[in-house]
Amino acid sequence: MTRFLRICINIIAFCFLIANPVFGQVESDERPLDVSQNGIAFHKDSVFLLNLRFRMQNRFGYLSTIDGVDEAGFEAMVRRLRLRFDGFVLNKKIGYYIQLSFSRSDQDLTSGTISQTVRDAMVYYNFNKNFYLGFGQSKLPGNRERVISSGNLQFPDRSIANANFTLDRDFGFFAYKTIPMGEKQILQVKTTISSGEGRGQLASNTGLAYTGRVEWLPLGTFKNLGDYSEGDLEFEKTPKLSLAATYSYNNKTTRSGGQLGSVLPNPVDMKTFISDMMFKYAGWGVMGEFFLRNVDGFEYTGTNDLAMNKIPRGTGFNVHVSRMMGKKHEVAARYAGVTPPEEYKDFQYRWRTKALGYTYYLNKHRIKFQYYFSLDDRYNPGNVPGLLHNFENRVNTMIQVELGI
Repeated sequence: MTRFLRICINIIAFCFLIANPVFGQVESDERPLDVSQNGIAFHKDSVFLLNLRFRMQNRFGYLSTIDGVDEAGFEAMVRRLRLRFDGFVLNKKIGYYIQLSFSRSDQDLTSGTISQTVRDAMVYYNFNKNFYLGFGQSKLPGNRERVISSGNLQFPDRSIANANFTLDRDFGFFAYKTIPMGEKQILQVKTTISSGEGRGQLASNTGLAYTGRVEWLPLGTFKNLGDYSEGDLEFEKTPKLSLAATYSYNNKTTRSGGQLGSVLPNPVDMKTFISDMMFKYAGWGVMGEFFLRNVDGFEYTGTNDLAMNKIPRGTGFNVHVSRMMGKKHEVAARYAGVTPPEEYKDFQYRWRTKALGYTYYLNKHRIKFQYYFSLDDRYNPGNVPGLLHNFENRVNTMIQVELGI
């Protein structure tokens, strides 16, 4: 934590130093420093803007013991601790977005021992309000729950379907286009060409990842970008709906989850299809996701069989239904699951999660208290060495507090 505070102080000091030559000529009626809903802003007309924000998620939870499964116990941690910077330089067309993470559980240590502090590092060029390009490291345009910021979720964590099939972050080229259609309808097209190996990788290989996503908003835009924020905190006055589909082809990925997961003995080709939706009206919210993943391009060698067979594939789903009870209280229910293909059922689990959540909003998603309770099922019909035990109705409960600006 001491190291984190030193980094924060140095970054803020640096911001003042680089801004000083610009701000030195500011007239007395201008305000180079503002505090707003976007955080702390340092700016000078149309030549420089830096928005500084932070957030943290502290949690305490418990996982019950089921028939000798050794994963039970308490979970007490700083789940996320992040700094975010965004703005523009020289002019408003040249934008940037940077996000850093500092908690152990937020640094992608699955595939190695090097902490991945940099989550996002993007440069954007905005041709106009409906078209922009990006270059750098950021979230791929995958499933809705993954692209929604973890600070805007109804539950402390994303679903088991997301954990298995999400596309996550990658380094590459990004293009975003908004196409107005008629009086209300909007079509959004998002495409990327990326390394396919995830964040913070030193090198890639001869394969790249190609991702495309289309979103259709037939009833017009959501208030305050509500199609990428869970729960109808804005109490939409008319029904709002977003329907979307994503396809990603990751050629010769070396990680079990494409951009995430453990390192594989040899590369594979990963094909992921995702469809999702978001509906909001009068405090009600419904979100649904469907996943389909196929993996091919590998050969069994006798020494890599178990690793190859355990690569997540098959189908997954995630459904949320929520209701705002006044301006501060929300209740939500989740049903999510993962089903492996028939030919891999002896090597992978069939998962199901039934969950209830309660959120008390002090300042919408910026400052909130969350409670989560779920019953989880995990079933594997085979008895393959290296896999854990099955369980049914395993209790997972936790509280979480989020605070940020």
